[in-house]
Amino acid sequence: MTQDPFESAGGGNPFGGGGFDLNALMEQAQQMQTQLQDAQEKLADARVEGTVAGGAVTVVVNGVGELVAVEIKAGGFDGSDPDDLSDLGDMIVAAYRDAKAQADTMASEALGPLAGGGGIPGLG
Repeated sequence: MTQDPFESAGGGNPFGGGGFDLNALMEQAQQMQTQLQDAQEKLADARVEGTVAGGAVTVVVNGVGELVAVEIKAGGFDGSDPDDLSDLGDMIVAAYRDAKAQADTMASEALGPLAGGGGIPGLG
């Protein structure tokens, strides 16, 4: 009996050509995982502002889109008027959407090369 079970089947390396290095592939995958975790941590710490109505309402989200803060300019809204309160709610939503779109773009730029799967050469 031989040590290599593929030799007895008349083969040698089943992946052909001897160019497959599993250790190098695993090391590269580990590096990519570390880079992905670092990018995710940076995004969680990043802050993006969305604003509407000339700064009447500003929201802050982190790089993953979580709402962090809402700022409303003093004197812009009368809390006793239902229409003002409705408008305020709409502005908060619009400011959040603005900030979230920016955060999504930031995340796409930061994670795109890592999450796209194109970083491991030799794998189709």
